[in-house]
Amino acid sequence: MDQKLMNVLTISFLLVLAFTPVHSSDFFDVTSAKYGGKPNTDITKALLNAWTDACASPWESTIYVPKGTYGLKGAIFVGHCKAPIELQVEGTLQAPEDTGQVTSPDTWVGFRYLNRLTLSGGGTFDGRGALSWKQNDCNTNKNCKSRVVNIRFDFVNDTIIKDITSLDSKNFHFNVFACNNITFQHATITAPGDSVNTDGIHIARSTMVTVANTSIGTGDDCISIGDGTSQLKFTNVTCGPGHGISIGSLGRYRDEQPVTGVIIKNVTFNSTQNGARIKTWPASYGGLVSDIHYEDIIMVNVSNPIIIDQEYCPWNLCNKKIPSKVKISDVSFKNIKGTSTTPLAVNFICSWSVPCENVEISGIVLTYTGHKGFISSQCSNVKLATIANVTKALACGNYYSPASNKNHTEAHSPEISRSENQTVSKNQTETVAGNLNEPARVDQRKYRRLLMTSSGPESDDQFLRVTSSAPNSRSTCGWLQPRAVVQLLRGFWFPLHGCLYLDVLIKSRQLDLQPISAI
Repeated sequence: MDQKLMNVLTISFLLVLAFTPVHSSDFFDVTSAKYGGKPNTDITKALLNAWTDACASPWESTIYVPKGTYGLKGAIFVGHCKAPIELQVEGTLQAPEDTGQVTSPDTWVGFRYLNRLTLSGGGTFDGRGALSWKQNDCNTNKNCKSRVVNIRFDFVNDTIIKDITSLDSKNFHFNVFACNNITFQHATITAPGDSVNTDGIHIARSTMVTVANTSIGTGDDCISIGDGTSQLKFTNVTCGPGHGISIGSLGRYRDEQPVTGVIIKNVTFNSTQNGARIKTWPASYGGLVSDIHYEDIIMVNVSNPIIIDQEYCPWNLCNKKIPSKVKISDVSFKNIKGTSTTPLAVNFICSWSVPCENVEISGIVLTYTGHKGFISSQCSNVKLATIANVTKALACGNYYSPASNKNHTEAHSPEISRSENQTVSKNQTETVAGNLNEPARVDQRKYRRLLMTSSGPESDDQFLRVTSSAPNSRSTCGWLQPRAVVQLLRGFWFPLHGCLYLDVLIKSRQLDLQPISAI
């Protein structure tokens, strides 16, 4: 082809491109004449119609709700859409006060089967939940009626929620289920401290969920993590009022999936019931919690700053006599400082069926603001892998001895060092573990043998009886088998309920136990 003709064609093509309008995005204003939405009226139909058009567009689209107050009976936004969509809410959307007037029984605003969604604009989703909280009977009825979640994400991927406020939800504020790569940025979640079941963000069966620079104050968990979650990261979050940031509750339902890879860092808890918490049900199904890390945490007047509770049983609707079967391992609590409103600031109540393993506590500096005792810790059925820069009172001191483990990171029981020729009379009471609040009372050089008893539960095994020697109390707290004692010596601990002082009452035959170094 002639070179001159080629040049002419090329120039013509470029001119066509230059004067062809580029359609990069679509904009759908719900208050436009096409959709007819107006402030102080219900815009359910206008919003859903705008969504239908945006979802069908091949271009990136924005659905716009201007400033003002609008009623919304409910909306479920469903994909799959052809291109990314941003729902930009600058105004306030208000739900009906009466749950029966919401279009879906459990969801006010829902997003399903979507990719590349953005929810933004600085607006507010007002759930108007006060009436629903009064009607909530879940404290007495384990089969209580489901309540409406403010905003629900189901099967949503690669999504950002930023500069949005969720106010006074009837139930959870945000529920994230079966999602991947979800980010909350500069979100605000608000409900009174006595509002029932108003978890800030609940996450289940999801991966790669990030919550950053977010303020949460509710009547339940600020963030709760259900089963099947992994690669979660929460940073620069303030929590309070509320029940803390909780892994769980877990173990209540069959076939729950593991929870792994959770980082909670640079978080402030202010006047919350709990701070860093892991909770599982007793009498539970199996499960797994691992690779959980709380770090750089500030506690301001928190009731239970650090707690693993494997006897979580709200409203006493379960059987605590049967242990949890959820295994907890590889958990760290690092650089946690502040104030506790109760003396028991570190409380690990792990399952005696599947004890907690490889738990690390380091850099814990907490002070008690009350006047009913001294700051303390309690650790049941837990193997501590590392204790560093922790005061004796907070270091599960009922078996940890800084003096005997000065050069070691693994916590051990005091070595038993009684002479082979010494015996203990049958009726003599010997203290092998001191006051949980004052671990220094334990004489670490005193014993080499423990005497066991067969006069406990009817069995061929020998048992060790544990009793309370607190003032005005000599009640039996429970019985330990010899295997449990060996586990105790290896670093596990079995303080049974109600025992502040743990004594061994010697009844009959003796059982030789080798020193720690030989076990």
